[in-house]
Amino acid sequence: MRSVILSLWMPVALFALWWFASAFSWVNPYLLPRPEAVFAAFIELCENGLLWVHVQSSLGRAFGGYIIAALIALPMGYFFAKYEALHTQSRLILESLRMIPPLSLIPLLILWLGIGETAKLTIVLLASFFPIYLNAYSGFKQLDYRYGELAETLNLSTFEKIKHIEFPGALPAVFTGLRLGFGYSWRALVSAELIAASSGLGYLISDASEMARTDQVFVGIFMIAILGILGDFLFQKALFKVAPWSKK
Repeated sequence: MRSVILSLWMPVALFALWWFASAFSWVNPYLLPRPEAVFAAFIELCENGLLWVHVQSSLGRAFGGYIIAALIALPMGYFFAKYEALHTQSRLILESLRMIPPLSLIPLLILWLGIGETAKLTIVLLASFFPIYLNAYSGFKQLDYRYGELAETLNLSTFEKIKHIEFPGALPAVFTGLRLGFGYSWRALVSAELIAASSGLGYLISDASEMARTDQVFVGIFMIAILGILGDFLFQKALFKVAPWSKK
């Protein structure tokens, strides 16, 4: 209960400040709409079905690009940790790509791939790849050498060694990378939708801003925050379910 109170008191205080500021017209209603107006806009978007269309579009793009990034980054992290020569040869290229913000590539990706789904999936992939890869690489690289001796003692095959020893040992670092990658992919996708999209939460915010519907802008922002927090919570639950020892 104490933990819940400590987690909630600041959001409640901010909501109260928001209500007082809008109720007593401390701020222009166009810049800061009343909480009741934001809730009414949320109900309106739910009733006409537009909100769920935008949420589905954003989630589909985010998870599509994110899953592709994970399928590439996790094996690369493992093999580069096992074979240092591969890591050394590709390090300069990977570091150069890591330093380029994915959003700076939007004009080039639109030129190459158009404004369809492929460009947005590519942005998500680039944004989430390196957190997943770097944490996977670090997790496999820092495995205790005694794990390898244990595998040799038990005469395990390569697959059994990965399944029963190396992957469980690196799992906390891998899950940390997956959590960070999801956060990066979510932010990059919404930013991309602000620029080139016909649906999604980023498009909802951009379109509502052009129509002077600040209340709908707040609805889009709150949905982004809620879905992001929910996704991170589910990642933590999955980690504690698969690797209970990571709670420590």
